[in-house]
Amino acid sequence: MRLTLRALISHGRVARRMGLGPESRINMLRNILTGLVRHERIETTRARADEVQFYAEKLIDYGKRGDTDEKAMHMANFWLTEKDLLPKLFKVLAPRFENQRKGYTRIARLPNRENLDRASMAVLEYKGNPFPPLFPVKQENELTLINQLLKGYREEKAQLAGQRES
Repeated sequence: MRLTLRALISHGRVARRMGLGPESRINMLRNILTGLVRHERIETTRARADEVQFYAEKLIDYGKRGDTDEKAMHMANFWLTEKDLLPKLFKVLAPRFENQRKGYTRIARLPNRENLDRASMAVLEYKGNPFPPLFPVKQENELTLINQLLKGYREEKAQLAGQRES
C-alpha cells in the first residue's frame, strides 16, 4: 500500500469506512453484533472485529442496567436485529459480567484468509463462553529456572523462620 497524505490526515473522520456508506456500515455492525450475542464467538476480519468490540462492550453495559430501563431496552432493540436475543442479553450475558466494569470481550488474531484478498482475520468472543479456550492454559512447570529459584527461596525462608522460633 502506498502511503499518501490522504491516508494520514483524517479530517475529523472517527469511524472506519466499511461498506458502501454510513447506513450500510451500521447495518453490518448490527449483523455482526447480533451474531456475536447469538453464538458468543464469531470469526471476522480484524478491522470489523476491532470496530464491533466497542459496541459489544456498550451493549453489555446497557444489558447490566436491566430490561426495565427504557434506554437500555431501546439500545438493545436497535443493535440486535433478532429480537429473540433480548432475553439472552439481559438474563444470560449481563449477569455473567455483573462484577466486571469493562473488558467483556476478547480478540484473538488468526492467520490471513487464503483467498484472493488475504484479509487479516480475528476471532471476537465474549469472555466466559461455553466453548473451549482459544489459547491453551499454561501449566506450572516446577523445573523452570524461576520456579526452582522461588522454591529454594521459600525453603530458606522457612528454615530461617524455624531457627528464629527455636
